[in-house]
Amino acid sequence: MIRFNVRSIAATVATLLVLCLATWGSFVQASTSSASAAMERYDGMCEASAAVALDSQHFVVGDDESNALNVYRIGQSAPARPAVDLAAFLATGDKASDIEGATRIGDTIYWISSHSRTSSGKARPWRRRLFATQVDLGVSPPTVRPVGKPYVDLIEDLASAPELQGLGLGKAADIAPEQPGGLNIEGLADTADGHLLVGFRNPLKDGKALLVPITNPAALVVGDGARPAFGPPALLDLGGRGIRSMERIGAVYWIVAGPTGDVGSFALYAWDGVPTHPATPAPVALPAQFSAEALFALPGTGQAMLLSDDGTLRVEGTRCDQLDKAKQRFRALRIPFQK
Repeated sequence: MIRFNVRSIAATVATLLVLCLATWGSFVQASTSSASAAMERYDGMCEASAAVALDSQHFVVGDDESNALNVYRIGQSAPARPAVDLAAFLATGDKASDIEGATRIGDTIYWISSHSRTSSGKARPWRRRLFATQVDLGVSPPTVRPVGKPYVDLIEDLASAPELQGLGLGKAADIAPEQPGGLNIEGLADTADGHLLVGFRNPLKDGKALLVPITNPAALVVGDGARPAFGPPALLDLGGRGIRSMERIGAVYWIVAGPTGDVGSFALYAWDGVPTHPATPAPVALPAQFSAEALFALPGTGQAMLLSDDGTLRVEGTRCDQLDKAKQRFRALRIPFQK
């Protein structure tokens, strides 16, 4: 029989996280001092809420106030091609599905909406979508195309799953998303074994942020009636914050943590993916008035990108989300990292 020294394993994991954070801190100290110089602007939307790299030069972004996806070339402010319109595919009519999270597994990008009510507590069934797009690198610039069928029953599944009882997600789904105990999904990440991790901005459980694994994502978006299989949930202490974005880079999950409501601070954490292990604060000072809601790695570049949801930012005296799409913009930071 093989015997494991639990303390030794725990110490090794802790050491690896410290090394990862030390590497992260070494570039952050250099990059944050010139954050304003590194800030980039991209046009065509304000509320950048989910994004994924298509290749080392292009990324695709979802806006929580639109059912369209925009593809950008890094460093160029205008969209690289016409927007990918998902309204018919999502079957939401003229209602925005509130896209909030995305992650890529192979050539499939999974997207998730907030699954929330309105800020006043009104039910919005068109915000209940988990869906997939296929990356198309055969065209220039690259793009994505919807595949399968959106999954719309996740709320009912979360509420009834035996392994999730005690989290109160059914009750949370009836509360406005930014109220204490309300339900609001904003994070999505892949795992090394091809599963999804769903990250909740709200509710918190005993002051900790909630992550729920889905172990059969491909089956859900085919549209043949499969139901989700859930893994053990994780609760992370993020200083009273919820999850606003997630990205697995190598063996480490980088988590953007932010307020469950409108008021509060943002911070970056590292986590090794083990449900019983804590997340560790990263020594990163995010710029003021930068509402980080999308984090993703750019393959082959040694860089990650942070995007800001700038819907409430004023542009020439007017809130960005009140401008025509042609005048809307969001900000981004490119940050070097080492795996």
